[in-house]
Amino acid sequence: MQDHRKLGRDLELFHSDPLVGAGLPLWLPAGAAARRAVEDYLHALERRNGYQHVYSPPLAKQEMYLRSGHLPHFADDMFPPMALSEHDAFVLRPSLCPHHAAVFGARGRSYRELPLRIGEIGGQYRAERSGVLGGLSRVRAISLNDGHVFCAEEQVRDEVVEALRLMRVAHAALGFEPSSFRLSLRGEGGKYVDDPEMWAAASSVLREALDIAGVSYVEAPGEAAFYGPKIDVQLVDHAGRESTLATVQVDYFQPARFDLSYVDAGGARRRPVMVHRSVAGSMERLFAHLIEVHDGAFPAWFAPLQVAVLPVADAQAGGDFVRACRAADLRVEECHAGSLGARIRQAAARKVPFVAVVGEREAAGGSVSLRPRDPGALSGVLPIAAAVAGLSEVCAAP
Repeated sequence: MQDHRKLGRDLELFHSDPLVGAGLPLWLPAGAAARRAVEDYLHALERRNGYQHVYSPPLAKQEMYLRSGHLPHFADDMFPPMALSEHDAFVLRPSLCPHHAAVFGARGRSYRELPLRIGEIGGQYRAERSGVLGGLSRVRAISLNDGHVFCAEEQVRDEVVEALRLMRVAHAALGFEPSSFRLSLRGEGGKYVDDPEMWAAASSVLREALDIAGVSYVEAPGEAAFYGPKIDVQLVDHAGRESTLATVQVDYFQPARFDLSYVDAGGARRRPVMVHRSVAGSMERLFAHLIEVHDGAFPAWFAPLQVAVLPVADAQAGGDFVRACRAADLRVEECHAGSLGARIRQAAARKVPFVAVVGEREAAGGSVSLRPRDPGALSGVLPIAAAVAGLSEVCAAP
């Protein structure tokens, strides 16, 4: 694996500008195209599995984070409050869970709605020290593939098992496997919510779910969230450094703090349990890993540029094919500058999955000559309609 920071520069995926600030990367057009394809895939995967997606603002009143426990337990990792007046202060959110609790609490809920699965790819912000920042792997502005499942006590274990299953599906589609799984438990000290019974119940259900899912794991005391234990999905980068990509957490604390409830079958009010889960983690850390795992040569379905069209002699020769590709929603670009050999080498350097050469013979016959990046992929001289159909199939998201 190569360092994602070098590949990110070479392939023009992202950029760090000192005027913007450390830990605040700019996603350039190529990186943004790849990220959008992955986000669309994650949204569709979650939607097919019962999630409803929301949008929520990246900040909230200070009172929200006092109630959620973040300010008492997590303030060192948060940006300072922004005071608009003596009684009106706002905070950049360090996590999305309080907003999703507010979504659940927007109206009365019935047991018939549970489990209620809420998803969002949303921004959160951590006041990381400049010395630990690096590329996309450690940033201050985080775009998290987040989700919260509000469920009855008897549904918690199955929802954790389901979250682990969704992770396996997504990771396989993205082309990697985690290095390990970790059960992060409460440690010593005052940074954790003091409720031994709550911790015991949450830890027990996570262990059961891991066993049912057949996932091997190690226990890590002292690595839990302040409000509960969690399953951490671990990665190892090109330099052998370990980091956490995604998590599943069981939370009894915040539903109580926000006084969330639903009406059960007997008409009584019950407290839901909140399962926090992220299938793919933050887009930043995910892409740091994907860039290194694939050496910048992303699978065709989320490659920034899927087809490079190289006309020979006639500058208009590839126009019909380009228009057909765009109509099929393929990411395509027509390249004219330089000799054919130079353009083929440039496409290889950009790690484009397919090159389409259109010479006089192809133009006259309404065809293209496809050259794949990966051996065994779609290739040869094909009529435009057949080439576009084949590329649409090969480049489709899983």
